Amino acid sequence: MPTPISPATACPESVSRPDRAAAPPPTPLLAVAGGQLVAAPRSVPGGAGDAGPGRRCSAGGSGRRPSSNPYLRLLATPGARAFTAGNLIARLPMGMFSVSAVIMIAGSRGSYALAGAVTATGLAATAVVAPFTARLVDRYGQARIAVPATALAVLGSLALVLCVHYEAPAWTLFAAYAATATTPNTGGMSRARWAHLHRGDPAALHTANSFEQAADELCFMLGPVLAATLCGALFPEAGTLVGAVLLMSGVLVFAAQRATEPPVTPRTSAVASPLRTPGMPALLAVFLATGAVFGALEVVSIAHAGGAILALQAAGSCVAGLVYGSLRPARNVRLRLLLCLAGMTALMSLPLLAATGSASLPVLALCLLVAGAATAPTMVTGMTLVQRSTRPEQLNEGMTLAVTALLGGIAAGAAAGGWLVEHAGTVTGYAAPMSAAALALVIAGAGTAVRRASRAG
Repeated sequence: MPTPISPATACPESVSRPDRAAAPPPTPLLAVAGGQLVAAPRSVPGGAGDAGPGRRCSAGGSGRRPSSNPYLRLLATPGARAFTAGNLIARLPMGMFSVSAVIMIAGSRGSYALAGAVTATGLAATAVVAPFTARLVDRYGQARIAVPATALAVLGSLALVLCVHYEAPAWTLFAAYAATATTPNTGGMSRARWAHLHRGDPAALHTANSFEQAADELCFMLGPVLAATLCGALFPEAGTLVGAVLLMSGVLVFAAQRATEPPVTPRTSAVASPLRTPGMPALLAVFLATGAVFGALEVVSIAHAGGAILALQAAGSCVAGLVYGSLRPARNVRLRLLLCLAGMTALMSLPLLAATGSASLPVLALCLLVAGAATAPTMVTGMTLVQRSTRPEQLNEGMTLAVTALLGGIAAGAAAGGWLVEHAGTVTGYAAPMSAAALALVIAGAGTAVRRASRAG
């Protein structure tokens, strides 16, 4: 069994010298040794053989400098790669289930209306159940709640497969898909782990949030493609079955990483909901309007040019998120959010201009790729504000409320976009995402103004 690392023995060069003034101890870095979570210094004062001030001590005491890539430094956090791998496996099915359900139900019952109604019911159930699941996660811990909640959701997916296969009554499809609403917010739990591991380090948290947003975009870009491929190449139920296996496996791997799980903070008294936190309602309204951007853009683009073109918007967002995470952000997060929303409003006008000018499909595809560049920075900045506005013991609940608002906005945007496409055409429909982005900007601006006025008063 390895010897536990202590601050005094983590690096040979860290032995104090009498000719140097005592420096304040650096923030400790959590490490795992001998099956125990121990503390090791983040940096070591200059000593014999030092390469210069601020030299880092590696796990082996070799004095190697850390990577200049912020994402490599992020994943070098002890335990980060393990819980990230599990989270990515569990998150991929999030982009598979709805597509798989539509293909499976429409193919069996011959009704896209029924398939859409079933998936919409599942989305509405998730919006209601998800905050309560997140509250239980905050109160009792990720592993204790996520595993049984996921098992219940997987049973709902399997029940849906059986109901479709054996031609059960239509109402059973709604009940089975509604049971999947207990699926925990794996992205929120992962962000909570980063917030716990890098508390007090805004730069690292910015990189972590950007990484998580890029992972979201990647999963929602690959998930539908994988689902459609499985359902078409194998059998209609294959997408749902594979998604259920991936979800359960990923959550089990994620929950097994107990060393990085945020500790449960005992609540000695009743704690108000994050909804009552000053500024949170306005922030959730921004997420609601931002979700409407995504929902409207998806429906209008599918009607105008087919679903494959949406992958370009997700790709643009994924790349922009990674670039944004490597930059040093401005300290004023609320100002950053306003700038991101202003950029989103401007960029969302590009698809409208391309469609109005009867541009070719490649031109529209390029416009969607560029328009996606504002998505990830906006979401990263918004999630950063949610983290700062929520008590540490309610972090999962706060972020799940943001995701719930986003899902509600997606549903509303999809409905508005579909109405415009049917009554005014796809060209006019592209005005919906731009208008929703402008609404989000106005709400954020009003919230900032009210906050300043309350402070001044």
